[in-house]
Amino acid sequence: MAVPVTFGVEEEFFLVDPHTFEVVPRAAEVRAAVPPRLRQYIHFELLSSQIEIATSACSRAVELRDALSELRTALTAAAASVGCRVLAAGTAPLPCAQLPPLAGDGRYAHIADRFGALTQIQGVCACHVHVGVENPDRAVAVGNLLRTQLPLLLAISGNSPFADGRDTGYASWRSVLVDRWPTGGAPPWLGSAAEFDALTSAITATGAMLDPGMLYWYVRPSPSHPTVETRISDVCLTVDDTMLLALLVRASVLSGMRAPLTHDHVLRGAIWRAARGGFDEPMFDIRHETEVSPGEALLALVDALTPTLDRLGDLAEVHRLVALVRKHGAGASRQRREYASAASLRAVSAYVAEQTTAGI
Repeated sequence: MAVPVTFGVEEEFFLVDPHTFEVVPRAAEVRAAVPPRLRQYIHFELLSSQIEIATSACSRAVELRDALSELRTALTAAAASVGCRVLAAGTAPLPCAQLPPLAGDGRYAHIADRFGALTQIQGVCACHVHVGVENPDRAVAVGNLLRTQLPLLLAISGNSPFADGRDTGYASWRSVLVDRWPTGGAPPWLGSAAEFDALTSAITATGAMLDPGMLYWYVRPSPSHPTVETRISDVCLTVDDTMLLALLVRASVLSGMRAPLTHDHVLRGAIWRAARGGFDEPMFDIRHETEVSPGEALLALVDALTPTLDRLGDLAEVHRLVALVRKHGAGASRQRREYASAASLRAVSAYVAEQTTAGI
């Protein structure tokens, strides 16, 4: 492992009014205000009130951290220059008077026409982690392993407790909303790339998606890059949170760990449990079929990945990041603490906006 396998991250954000903290349709203006050399890493999302950053492929943790920090900082500055702020939250905490229009993309209009009210919401913001896997069969095999880690990945990244002006009772309300799509949720166990391709073609034929890009499984071989891609996570509150997620996913891909065969409905239940309780309540450990605290599950995963993390040079950083989340909780925990202190969703939104570039 002289040259570590590359990885990269996509993060989606809300654009909000700096005073009311309602979402605003300013994506085109914000992207235009980003420095030209960075604009290639800034993309539109489904709604004009959302915007995405996408890093290039990185081989070392420090490269990824630098890329995320630079892009979050540039996006925040561009937003400020056109009179709005950036929110790293899976759902927008406050309601808006009028739903934002679609972004200027014909494909998005086609999606809205096909799927109707599924697109008529304020939007959701996710974090996707890509890890380079050149062989398609290996990408499918790695996906079988990562599907069993989905509950823990969601517990440590849950960052959408508030939506439309209320506490949803969930740590990740975003994941509940995504699961409504016909291609949302955890993937099935797959035996080969050929089986994946045949299944993707069959799902497309049903009309449940326009193209492979609409396969919204929580982990999948990427349709556009030679990577395996995790999609279960809310956009993380801070770069530290994103880094923990990305380092764990990359190490898992390289670990050679065996994937337990888990029934789809058991996995679905475990994911729902993690969406509900996040990092603050017990989750279901699929490998041992028992309840466990997310903190204990996280330590167990790091222990299993220690040889790989050590070879990658990421072990000390992962230990530091694990200590932070065990001390402060995930994004949902921190948002709720802010609300308990301020009793105001505007204050929560201001806190989220500040945390979006905290520690950079």
